[in-house]
Amino acid sequence: GTTKMASSTNEGSVSETQSGKKSKKNTNQVDESQLFTVPDGWKEPAFTKEDNPKGLLEESSFATLFPKYREAYLKECWPLVQKALGDSHIKATLDLIEGSITVCTTKKTFDPYAVVRARDLIKLLARSVPFEQAVRILEDDMACDIIKIGTLVRTRERFVKRRQRLIGPKGSTLKALELLTNCYVMVQGNTVSALGPFNGLKEVRKVVLDTMKNIHPIYNIKTLMIKRELSKDPELRLQSWERFLPNFRHKNLTKRKEPKKKTTKKEYTPFPPQQPESQIDKELATGEFFLRESVKKRKKMEEIKVKQAEALTKRQEERNRAFIPPKEKPVMKKTNKAPSEAKIDIEAIKAKVRKAKTKKLGAPSVNPVPQTTPAYDKKKKNKG
Repeated sequence: GTTKMASSTNEGSVSETQSGKKSKKNTNQVDESQLFTVPDGWKEPAFTKEDNPKGLLEESSFATLFPKYREAYLKECWPLVQKALGDSHIKATLDLIEGSITVCTTKKTFDPYAVVRARDLIKLLARSVPFEQAVRILEDDMACDIIKIGTLVRTRERFVKRRQRLIGPKGSTLKALELLTNCYVMVQGNTVSALGPFNGLKEVRKVVLDTMKNIHPIYNIKTLMIKRELSKDPELRLQSWERFLPNFRHKNLTKRKEPKKKTTKKEYTPFPPQQPESQIDKELATGEFFLRESVKKRKKMEEIKVKQAEALTKRQEERNRAFIPPKEKPVMKKTNKAPSEAKIDIEAIKAKVRKAKTKKLGAPSVNPVPQTTPAYDKKKKNKG
């Protein structure tokens, strides 16, 4: 009896410890999931003058060069740029002679990161990003990335093809990428400028670099679409998504083409090849060399005459070919129909005419004997 009691108490203690472990696991899982998720509607508080009332100690400045073709646009939108940077007390100067833009802090500047944002703004403006989009970099949750693609592909033609592949027909691929990553993407020359949230920029960089490595952007867009759908499900947040994502195999199609004519190397011999026979050697072999000049001439003339005769016969054959009549097809004789069939047809016509007469349609009478005089003449004769 005592042993049974002991065993039951042991079982009870084991079950308690197991339940304790489970509860700990659950609490850990809850904590982890809370760490992974950001509460809805939460936003980082903005940096105000109260956070840094004394301002900055040193003046810091950034400068960037811009291409000649951007000069007209920058001149046009420069007052807007100054106004946007003036809100955060950043001084901006446009040097058209040197072709550069400079941004620097002032005594009133309180946000130390504002000058870095201003630097990104002038970089984007220099890379052909319109002001309406570039000004968004001054917001807190925005970032930018300028991806250099000029040195990734060796040949210029291949580079242009791949860059066009990234844009897609009528810019459809680029638009799809923008919608999936919530970023603004601008392909210009040897760079790709992207503007948006950090996680979106990471995806844009991956897609752009893969495209330049000859991986079609449609594959990456497909995976992004699947990821977007999976992120909506809260149950899959702590699970691996590898089973849902497509695994595209890279086909190695760049195999070296074999030439049509294969040349086989002959075995090496130290002796030089035999010298080809000259015309005199050939004549000596046949015995023509020892003939007289008159005999040689006669032989040559005979050869020419034979050639001429052959050419003449060929020409004659070609001329005569036009006079050879073509083969005619055999003419098929028309066979008269059997008289019985003809009779049947006439009888059917007679029956139709009788029906027409009963209906008073005024159809002329049909006689089996052919008529020479018209029907109206016959009526006149009957009256008379």
